[in-house]
Amino acid sequence: MRKPPRPIPWLAAGESFPPLQSAWGYQDPAPGLLAAGAALDTPTLVHAYSQGIFPWFSLGQPILWWSPDPRMVLQTAHFKLHRTLRKSLNSFRKDSRCEIRFDSAFEQVINACSSKSRAGQPGTWIVPDMVQAYCALHSAGHAHSVETWIDGELAGGLYCVNLGRVVFGESMFAHRSNASKIALAALVAFCRAQHIPLIDCQQNTPHLASLGAAEISRAEFVSHLARNINKSAPHWLFEPVYWTQILTPTPP
Repeated sequence: MRKPPRPIPWLAAGESFPPLQSAWGYQDPAPGLLAAGAALDTPTLVHAYSQGIFPWFSLGQPILWWSPDPRMVLQTAHFKLHRTLRKSLNSFRKDSRCEIRFDSAFEQVINACSSKSRAGQPGTWIVPDMVQAYCALHSAGHAHSVETWIDGELAGGLYCVNLGRVVFGESMFAHRSNASKIALAALVAFCRAQHIPLIDCQQNTPHLASLGAAEISRAEFVSHLARNINKSAPHWLFEPVYWTQILTPTPP
């Protein structure tokens, strides 16, 4: 008979997170669940991300904090630029009606992500409290949007968190075909140019795996954080020359 999982600690605002090793494992109902409670203010979020912890919860639930093992990451050198996406990118960069922007419409992007319906999910985890918290994180310079614009309209994009030389991917959306993938390709190109080796994807999905993401151990991910979290963060500006970072095949 399976033993009941260990109780999840309830954190008061400002209270330290428990050790990552105390998170629920795969034998438990919610693998990676570490704690509940605390707050979604900017200092707490920065502290959580710097330790490999992120919030994820649905409307009506308390704030839930996660640190899964293994961790899904996209090594920027391993990004899979499929033929159809390469064709779209080549057309996109030559079309004067199309452009990539960083941080020009962060709130619009996160709200679009929150309203996107996803297969197998009855609702969204980007609840109003999360939108407010990440908009504050953006105002503090730690959260960013990558946007695909076509004919002056926001066609797709993503938002992410950046601390030092670490990028944590959060969510993406598309109103037009390939618009979110173009934004992801732009983020990969930017990270390659800025010597940022991986993008945290948090949890494994077939879609992420198809783009080259793979699992690493939590210990390996935390070691990566320790080496890169205190380095100077890049200046978030996308240059057209960055496309050479993604359109030029990576040598074998």
